[in-house]
Amino acid sequence: MTDNHFQIEPPRILVIAAVGTLGILSLFLFTLVVNGVNEFGRSTMPPSNVITVTGTGTAAAAPDIADVSFSVTESASTVAAAQDAATKKTNAALDAVKALGIEDKDVRTLYYNVNPQYAPAVCQPGYACTNSNKIIGYEVSQSVDVKVRDIDKAGDVLQKLGTLGVQNISGPNFMVDDDSSVKDEARGEAIRDAQQKAALLAKQLGVHLGKVVSFSENGGGYPYPVAYGGTMMMKEQAMDSVAPTLPAGQNETDVSVTITYEIR
Repeated sequence: MTDNHFQIEPPRILVIAAVGTLGILSLFLFTLVVNGVNEFGRSTMPPSNVITVTGTGTAAAAPDIADVSFSVTESASTVAAAQDAATKKTNAALDAVKALGIEDKDVRTLYYNVNPQYAPAVCQPGYACTNSNKIIGYEVSQSVDVKVRDIDKAGDVLQKLGTLGVQNISGPNFMVDDDSSVKDEARGEAIRDAQQKAALLAKQLGVHLGKVVSFSENGGGYPYPVAYGGTMMMKEQAMDSVAPTLPAGQNETDVSVTITYEIR
């Protein structure tokens, strides 16, 4: 009997695939070795030969909106009664504001609160005061913010609110509605200031400036709003009053930048 031995050859496509895989793996390992050689001796820490400078810039623009806010607070024995009184006064103020040309999109509620009111604490000589848990009424308060796009009408808004007995009128806070261009201008001035300082410092140190390795920015804000105190006592006085004169002036935006340069 004769034994026949057969040798099974792997498919040609599998051989080609295996060779290709080994080639890709070899290329990958070669790349890792080359990168390792190139990075050998280099520190992963930031460069120590640097100088850091700070620059400041200011840009001014005339405000184009005025922000005014007011609040209404009413108390009653029940929540419904307090809400009804507050709603009537708030709605009257909102109608007056809209009559001056303020659009609905520029009027928004900041908060609406309903709080119980308790009986006064009982205090007896020689004893600590005892707080009462008895509810004797409710207080409802609503605060509204108004954006006045025609700043010439800001005084009219304040005067009209004063005739309606609303409380805690504040503003106007004059602002620039879109301040991006103002900030860009201030930032550019701050960068130029930093660059000039860096050039002078490099000259004094006898070095040359290299590339920028870090940059940071701090932007400024606007002036605080001017308070306009509105109270219940103002109602009768405001009936015959004229709208206050409110100079808007200019808003300044401050930006400071910090730039770090390599030196060589």
